[in-house]
Amino acid sequence: MFIGRERELASLNQLYTSERFEFVVIYGRRRVGKTALINRFIKEKNAIYFMGVESNAKQNLENFSRNILEYGAGIQAETAFLSFQAALEYVFRLSEKERLIFAIDEYPYVARASKSLASTLQLLIDKYKDTSKLMLILCGSSMSYMEDQVLAYKAPLYGRRTAQMKIQPFDFADTCRYFRDFSEEDQALIYGIVGGTPQYLLQINDRLSVEENIKNTFLNPISSMFEEPENLLKQEVREPALYNAIITAIATGASRMGEISTKVGEDTSVCSTYLKNLISLGLIRKETPYGEKSSRKSIYSIDDNMFRFWYRFVPENYSVIARGASDLAYKRIRPNLPDYMGKVFEEICRQYLWKLLLSGESPVEFKELGRWWGNDPSARSQTEIDIMGEQDKETALFGECKWTNEKVDTGVLETLMKRSQLFPYKNVRLYLFAKNGFTKGCIEKADRLGNVALVTYSDILNY
Repeated sequence: MFIGRERELASLNQLYTSERFEFVVIYGRRRVGKTALINRFIKEKNAIYFMGVESNAKQNLENFSRNILEYGAGIQAETAFLSFQAALEYVFRLSEKERLIFAIDEYPYVARASKSLASTLQLLIDKYKDTSKLMLILCGSSMSYMEDQVLAYKAPLYGRRTAQMKIQPFDFADTCRYFRDFSEEDQALIYGIVGGTPQYLLQINDRLSVEENIKNTFLNPISSMFEEPENLLKQEVREPALYNAIITAIATGASRMGEISTKVGEDTSVCSTYLKNLISLGLIRKETPYGEKSSRKSIYSIDDNMFRFWYRFVPENYSVIARGASDLAYKRIRPNLPDYMGKVFEEICRQYLWKLLLSGESPVEFKELGRWWGNDPSARSQTEIDIMGEQDKETALFGECKWTNEKVDTGVLETLMKRSQLFPYKNVRLYLFAKNGFTKGCIEKADRLGNVALVTYSDILNY
């Protein structure tokens, strides 16, 4: 089942129709759907697809040669090119006569095994780019390798690419397209639990309840999801134990650098380096209060829902799960789910606001959205705002998100009004987001004020 990626496919097809040499770099975390995207794009086109393996240069060259010769000769070939240069030159020559796609998937495996591959590609691109109709695609899951060895200024291939795509997990709207049989509430819960990574979504069965899905995946020792975060870290980083400790610290409430450092028992300088790597992998997010640059106020949170859920609930129940007591583990998790979903709902609301903006329906043309936290002088206490976005020095929006079974009342609206007045904007738009709607009093007050949008979770789903 192939879902989404319409924008990426449209971009690739546009490049394909240029009929000139194109070089596209596609990268993103494992399991995010890069290979599925490439296979969808090359379907019914003249294409050679090769996937690198974590082996030596000889093994990769043999596989490389087989794929190329099968395309060129139309038969299964037993011979191999003498070098990557000879193999690649053959492809470039083929593409002088016809449009041809050549996709090298998991390029880092091949390039690490054959140290001269990048320089060879550089040489051949420079030699053939004006005469070739080749569309070359290099794809990789090792984010650091693709950014440092392919895209970076000092990399041999720098300046040769004509396009690059960082493939991200699906947003909430695309995630919902995977499931037809979940209730509206369960769709949000599943997004909060596994996020938008296609490979994880395929582990979910929408004919079962959310409880059964959690038990079958996260609380089942034989499930691939049970060990997925740790396995992914082992593939991406050299010292998974410390990375593991840092993510666990954040998942269990440590958000500031000092707190994280204390919890894992390492200097802040060490933690800082590891956190930067986790941010580049898309697993951790660093935030400062909206509109501020001070790193003193920075906090860290888990940016990937599957990782967030796993590290929040699995380690503390590990012994119970290992003994096959999934019912007991779920019984411990269930009371914490509403609180856990608060942050997930905030993210869903932010995505909704972005959709409004991009469709030209937002009354505030904000440049960015974020959270704000800081001091409220009148209350003499710390306060926070779930969502904030500025158009200019005069105009901004403020949002509050409530994932509760109760209807949101007037008090929540009044609190948001007061918090918005901590800023000097003249034109303010307020957004209240609610899981289950609003009280009559809240609706009437919003009507009187005239600058308030009341948005239910159903409104978001149906937009």
